[in-house]
Amino acid sequence: MTAVGLRQAARQLRLAPAALALGAGALLSLALAPWHVLWLVPLALAAAGRLVLGAASARAAALAGWLYGLGYFSFGLSWIIEPFQIDPERHAWMAPFALVLLAAGLALYWGLAFGLAARFARGAWRLPALAAAWGLAEFARAYLLTGFPWAAFGQFWIDTPAAGLLAWTGPHGLAFLTLAACLPLALLPQRPLAALLPGALSGALVLALPAPALPPDTATTVRIVQPNAPQDQKWDPEQRWEFVRRMIAFSAEGPRPDLIVWPETAVPQLLNHAEETLAVIAEAAQGTPVLLGIQRAAAGRYYNSAVLIDETGAVQGTYDKAHLVPFGEYVPFGDLMARFGIHGFATQAGAGYAAGEGAQLLPLPGGMALPLICYEAVFPQDLRPGTRPAMLVQITNDAWFGTRSGPYQHLVQARMRAIEQGLPMLRAANTGVSAVITPDGALRESLALGEAGYFDAALPGALPATLYGRTGDWPAFALCLLAGVFSLLGARRLAPRS
Repeated sequence: MTAVGLRQAARQLRLAPAALALGAGALLSLALAPWHVLWLVPLALAAAGRLVLGAASARAAALAGWLYGLGYFSFGLSWIIEPFQIDPERHAWMAPFALVLLAAGLALYWGLAFGLAARFARGAWRLPALAAAWGLAEFARAYLLTGFPWAAFGQFWIDTPAAGLLAWTGPHGLAFLTLAACLPLALLPQRPLAALLPGALSGALVLALPAPALPPDTATTVRIVQPNAPQDQKWDPEQRWEFVRRMIAFSAEGPRPDLIVWPETAVPQLLNHAEETLAVIAEAAQGTPVLLGIQRAAAGRYYNSAVLIDETGAVQGTYDKAHLVPFGEYVPFGDLMARFGIHGFATQAGAGYAAGEGAQLLPLPGGMALPLICYEAVFPQDLRPGTRPAMLVQITNDAWFGTRSGPYQHLVQARMRAIEQGLPMLRAANTGVSAVITPDGALRESLALGEAGYFDAALPGALPATLYGRTGDWPAFALCLLAGVFSLLGARRLAPRS
């Protein structure tokens, strides 16, 4: 859009609708963790519907959608400033730019959806067109440019019966149903039946879902260890080994579990030089296998890895993180950028991490496990190995996300992955929240944010393979496309005949 076009769109949008778009988007973000103010969802999405219905042009609608997204992502992703506070003297000045640029960039997807709905549909048909275009925009946000589906609409519903839909439709299907149920509320003053019927049907669908009958727990006992190492101390030469000693002490406590899980990058040295450290950990574990996070080097590259060690400290399995955080764990064109001193925030060795080969299973006590390292649990499309595992295991360092909203939003997404796959999840987080998550997304046991400690828990049994686990995102994608075609056909019927 040209500068002239932007000025024309701004004049058409006017101040009051612009304020409505920005404010409604900000209010919608309060439905995310840790607030979960769910009554704002229908109000904020009805406001989005009114903005599109009242837009004088596609440009005006696109600008409204961009402002709506700017408000939503600026507040919902405010935790993004936290990594810049770890070394404030060097990085704090970048925090507001990172937040605004990220929010503005993600809002472009929503602006495009609003603009397309206004361009190709007329009258009330703009609402189903918006639901379809917005759903497709969320697909684009999740997949394009490595993807960033954080703060997606399905995350609103984690502690409600609607979360059960995740096993059937996945997160994108739940997001589309949210839009389809709430956007028509924009018609409430003029057409109350048309406004309320989609929400009523969606509610009936949720209530009709059978609650899954959880299988009995397995005979495997797992120990989750949480050292609570603040990020500004985690790699400090004078303090980092104290956190390792803390985890060793937790691992040595009786009675003996069948598996011990430490968090991401728990050992502050390269695997290549950690033989003595691993032997000490194994001795403390007293014969129990330990899954832990550590960095390793191979062929001139560095990897963020999870390794399984046996009773002697020997490595029995290795998984390298495959879905890396842009500008956090790697920098695009990293080899070139490293020459100018530009490195990923989270890397402690080299200029950045290399990506692993992708989803793979590790043999653990209790069955085959699909390991996920931190950010990888945000992407449901990555949880599709060739063979279905018995469990999911996430090791993470949420100290990067601060103590306000980031860790809680990350936990919600881990719980969603368990529901979608019908699998239990073991979650070891450096500063919390560590948990054993049942296949219906409930927290069986957990350690609060900012607490050092450990707990033992029985490994929950797995549910049968879910529909979403078998089909992935294709049905939800097709549903959005069909809704878009339906809207276009309906809008054509309203078009004046020549």
